[in-house]
Amino acid sequence: MLPALRLRSALLPRTRLLGATSVRAAHGHEGQVSRPDGSELLYYDHRVFPLPDIPYQTDLSSQQGALKDKERGPWKQLSQEDKISLYRIKFNKTYAEMNRPSNEWKTVFGTIFIFFGLTGLIVWWQRVYVYPPQPHTLADEWKAMQARRMLDMRVSPIQGFSSNWDYEKNQWKK
Repeated sequence: MLPALRLRSALLPRTRLLGATSVRAAHGHEGQVSRPDGSELLYYDHRVFPLPDIPYQTDLSSQQGALKDKERGPWKQLSQEDKISLYRIKFNKTYAEMNRPSNEWKTVFGTIFIFFGLTGLIVWWQRVYVYPPQPHTLADEWKAMQARRMLDMRVSPIQGFSSNWDYEKNQWKK
């Protein structure tokens, strides 16, 4: 009895895992097959999962049905176009089509640059219309007068601001 419980508990997580991997996003597939447990088998194209749960096309035309019947016979009798048609019944994309680089990066960079532009316009608008003008104490002339006043008052003459000023040559020490 105890080994049976261990076996059941060892298999239970795997069945949950298999059930979770069988439900994937569909890529425009109309015919969805439901399973007894309520989950649906879906078609998906992905390089990591090379074999989808169901074929790409489940509702076959009469020509495709005849081709599937012809598939059961010897493959040497199939032409190259027939083999390609059979592949397209089973799969939507080839590996080369899945590996082909997309132009999605252009959209991403375009969106980023649009947001940078809008942010720049907002910052410019705020600087012009929202923020008050800069105080006069931030002007270069005011800063120069303030530095000269601090030197005349000999502020921190030992290790501070005035210690770097040569009062005899009237210039900064090198």
